[in-house]
Amino acid sequence: MSQVLPDAAAAGTFDANAALAALDGVGTGRLLHVRELAGRAPRTAGWPDWVNPQVAAAIRGAGIDELWSHQRAVADMAWAGHHVVVSTGTASGKSLGYLLPTLSAVADGASAPTGRGATAIYLAPTKALAADQEARIRSFAVPDVRAAVLDGDTPTDERRWIRDHAALLLTNPDLLHQTLLPGHERWASFFRALRYVVIDECHVYKGVFGSHVAGVLRRLRRIARRYGAEPTFVLASATIASPGLHAEELTGLPVTEVTEDGSPRAPMTFALWEPGGKPGGNATGASDDSRRSAVAESADLMGALIRHGVQTLTFARSRVGVEVVAEMVRASLRYDGADSPGSVAAYRGGYLPEERRELENDLRTGVLRGLAATSALELGIDVSGLDAVLLAGWPGTHASLWQQAGRAGRSGRTSLVVLVAADDPLDTFLVHHPEAIFDRAIETATIDPANPFVLAPHVAAAAHELPVTEADSVYFGKTLRPVLDSLVSGTVLRRRPKGWFWARDDRPADHFSLRGGSDDDIRIVETRTARVLGTVDAARSHAAVHTGAVYLHQGRSHVVTELDLAATTAHVVVGDPGWSTVARSVSSFDIQQVEREKRWGAARLHFGTIRVRNQVTSFLRMLPSGEVIGEHPLQLPERELVTRGVWWTLAEEELLNVGVTADALPGALHAAEHASIGMLPLVAQSDRWDVGGVSTALHPDTELPTVVVYDGYPGGAGFAERAYDEAATWLMATRTAIASCGCPNGCPSCVQSPKCGNGNNPLDKTAAVIVLDRVLRDRAAD
Repeated sequence: MSQVLPDAAAAGTFDANAALAALDGVGTGRLLHVRELAGRAPRTAGWPDWVNPQVAAAIRGAGIDELWSHQRAVADMAWAGHHVVVSTGTASGKSLGYLLPTLSAVADGASAPTGRGATAIYLAPTKALAADQEARIRSFAVPDVRAAVLDGDTPTDERRWIRDHAALLLTNPDLLHQTLLPGHERWASFFRALRYVVIDECHVYKGVFGSHVAGVLRRLRRIARRYGAEPTFVLASATIASPGLHAEELTGLPVTEVTEDGSPRAPMTFALWEPGGKPGGNATGASDDSRRSAVAESADLMGALIRHGVQTLTFARSRVGVEVVAEMVRASLRYDGADSPGSVAAYRGGYLPEERRELENDLRTGVLRGLAATSALELGIDVSGLDAVLLAGWPGTHASLWQQAGRAGRSGRTSLVVLVAADDPLDTFLVHHPEAIFDRAIETATIDPANPFVLAPHVAAAAHELPVTEADSVYFGKTLRPVLDSLVSGTVLRRRPKGWFWARDDRPADHFSLRGGSDDDIRIVETRTARVLGTVDAARSHAAVHTGAVYLHQGRSHVVTELDLAATTAHVVVGDPGWSTVARSVSSFDIQQVEREKRWGAARLHFGTIRVRNQVTSFLRMLPSGEVIGEHPLQLPERELVTRGVWWTLAEEELLNVGVTADALPGALHAAEHASIGMLPLVAQSDRWDVGGVSTALHPDTELPTVVVYDGYPGGAGFAERAYDEAATWLMATRTAIASCGCPNGCPSCVQSPKCGNGNNPLDKTAAVIVLDRVLRDRAAD
């Protein structure tokens, strides 16, 4: 790998507009809009006098002579014992706000007989972020602060030392759930001195994952009180709406919010880019199904920026997309010799720990000139000096957009951000309506700690840790008693005079995952070497690593020879067959309970609990041109999901009266379903991969044409309910996105879906607009 930086980057003379101009003629697309975002002057504050002298000397020695105003406000509140959340922009120095009180408390407590007069827990959503924070703390070299990372990669002998000696523990909610809380008696001295709990990047704890983390934090508070500790919670978040409310829902405690950002911000040039037609197009030159992918377009733009001397980070929405971007850029660099192909890499979940660490170090040191990553949180490290960020498709929410965009310009120079629209209804809508990006409020992070699918396993886990009593409703809410009764009836818990006890021989924490599923991850093993390449979650495994699937890892193609679900292993061999694979599936749903309902004339909207059944039935082999060269059946079990959904119904005669024929009806409903899934992130903090949908011309439960959009997590995640609450806005935007697309018959920019299990068939774009017009005709004001 070359470590020679191009002259422009090395000299610190990066010009965002010049870099943007260098993209003229690159790829097939066009620049639709440029927004210049002004910088911000700093607001500073002096150092508090309570900071431990060794901590103050160490941090000042790192060149930090004054604090931003929000850092001082957070530090003072936390030191005074007030629960607090700071919600400011990326790279605004949020970490110093919680490090000052945390390090000071730990350093002050080092004089205790145990050496741990005060302890603290730092929780991060990713291993990489925890490791990055540890590296920063170690760089301060505070003499009396013993900090250590504890995660799934930590060796057993190190775990013993950490348990007995570490005062600042950097870990993640998953390990807290699986190890610390079930084994709290072995950690008694640590919990007894627990002074602070820091929850970093708390905006990522939303939906089912966030609800599970809320359960873990309530269990943590309960265990801490068992040992006489009442820790102060300090949370840090990217910019979201109502961060204080979100923090209170996570912790179950009153939390003060700090949102005034006192850090300086350099100007940012933000561009919206729409790919053009695929090279060669189709014979007629029509736009139908001919737009180039955001992944391919972003790879071209990334290569051009690297050649221009710009260290560039590209975010793609899928793991496969990340691998493809990195490999396309490497191939272009090999072709023209502009830079070493080794200066570009992919970074995503599923990599082994040593591979992640090497990539993180190479990015920090400038060895990597380009990196493709799946999301800001999977990257999860504090990198500086990045000049440009490319977004290969809308990241799902405004909060994620600004989190990812904020990775550019960390050196204080003007930065460049380019959003490249994917073939997707929402992406197309947004790049043609810049006000929907730049003038729209940030979303609220939604969680539901009372979700019975979430609450029940955490109550069971709590009973395993300590017997549960009715007084624990202070942690678990008013529905605790019925949940306890249901667990007793299921022989999960046993009631005794002193409370409810765990009634089995195993551990409840082993039976559910915080990430929304209960199955084990599937290990991907290279057959000839027995090397584990990575992992994939069980829910995605049927579609991603079925027998015959083509799997990419750091640019190398592998073919899956066997998916062994019983052994939770997918066996692969190295090789590029010359085609890619796409799984096909069938879905259906049953309505279990209608919880809310409203009528728009003849149309009815519903929200409630549904059971979704899905089965991967076959896969397609596709050439790079998109030509299908074969379909092959698969024998995989059906998967079930009980979740929340929003659905609408309309009598068939109403649709026949407005010109939708019986033959066109299935395609019209299917197209409306696809487009409404694509537009849901406009009103809910979701990604289209967080939700699913099913449409049918005659559903057995409603006996009517029905379209449902549902949360893709057990028990629901709040997305469908948000859609129900803003149904008029959501469905009007869906109708507009379909009608305004220039294609004649439907394309990925309007009604085709990249995740359709039926191969996007049947679809009727024109009839979908008519159907939505009829649904919306008599709508009430939402």
